[in-house]
Amino acid sequence: MAYLGPPVPLRSVLIDPPFGLYRQSWSPRRQRHGTVNADGFGIGWYAGGDPVPARYRRAVPIWGDRSLPDLARVTRSAAILAAVRSATPGTALGEAAVAPFASGPWLFSHNGALDGWPASATALSAALTPTESPFSLEAMVDSAFLWALVLGRLRSGTAADVALAATIAAIEAAGGSGRFNFLLTDGRSVAATAAGDTLWYRQAGGAVTVASEPGDDEPGWAEVPDRHVLTALPFGVPAPSRVTISPLAALTEGIAIR
Repeated sequence: MAYLGPPVPLRSVLIDPPFGLYRQSWSPRRQRHGTVNADGFGIGWYAGGDPVPARYRRAVPIWGDRSLPDLARVTRSAAILAAVRSATPGTALGEAAVAPFASGPWLFSHNGALDGWPASATALSAALTPTESPFSLEAMVDSAFLWALVLGRLRSGTAADVALAATIAAIEAAGGSGRFNFLLTDGRSVAATAAGDTLWYRQAGGAVTVASEPGDDEPGWAEVPDRHVLTALPFGVPAPSRVTISPLAALTEGIAIR
């Protein structure tokens, strides 16, 4: 999930919602693949005036970290990205394999799987441009590989939403397949894709929350259609124009995909 808005305690968006990320680790309501997310968790957040986010990642289930509730109670932020992990078979375990992945101001998470990992990554790397490979992966997991693809585009100056959509298009053009729900923030905006899994968002109280599933049953949640990209603009932009949703194909139209 990601939050963008007025500064709030981490606990208020992670633990307190009755069906929030904390509970989704053991009892998700809309998860299509797997039943429990107990292979680690990670939280990234931004402190005022510092563009580089802090990260707190553990290889234990989120409910097994007894220090987290206190940490989350006293830590406040206006931009948060967090994830709980259900490891795909064949991927590495451990803290380094847990999202969010980070570079500079960016935080990234992937909900899904690259089919055929790790053999598929070898084939895809050969089909992609030299600027995109070879990769230095933080961990031998498909999510880290996908993050490397996205990051290469971000570093070339590609806008966040286009970088996500173009990465999916490049993978599929090279014969790859899978589920590619990406979540990306630089602390000022959020971009996310719905590509094979559920994605929801809500605007309330001057904030935008983006999540794999609603954290409560209060009104205002809307589902992002499959094969679409969501972009949430910085806090301070008038609420009606803060969230835009576009088809994946529309963002890559006219772009050479490799």
